Amino acid sequence: MTDDSFQKFIEELQRKIEYEEEKKYSKAVISEYRKPNNFCDIKDADAVGKIKGPCNDTMKISLKIKNSIITNAFFWTDGCGATIACGSMLTKMIKGLNIKEAYNLTNQKLIEVLDGLPKEHLHCSKLAMDTLKKAIENYNKGKK
Repeated sequence: MTDDSFQKFIEELQRKIEYEEEKKYSKAVISEYRKPNNFCDIKDADAVGKIKGPCNDTMKISLKIKNSIITNAFFWTDGCGATIACGSMLTKMIKGLNIKEAYNLTNQKLIEVLDGLPKEHLHCSKLAMDTLKKAIENYNKGKK
């Protein structure tokens, strides 16, 4: 195989992958997992939650909080594209919310903001929300 034919093979394979993704996921999900926001691990977080989901994806959410307002949010995951999209969108959704408002968000709201998730990936939104709730619970425990 020549360099040119190998390059053409790679480009065709990439087009097929993108076509399959676009049939399965909303534009919002694709955008969030291809270019995730707030994907990092910080050391000076005010609150941290970490959960391993039923599909063996792990998610960690780190929050910066001032006067009960989430001023910044970050996530890390070793999960699939849907899990990355959920973490990315959730961290954007909660910035500026007070911790009670953030805690009361639902995974259904996250799914709506992402314009849906395939049935087999609905658990990704639950993992993100459960991890956020764990971070907030850990924050509240530390405040007492």
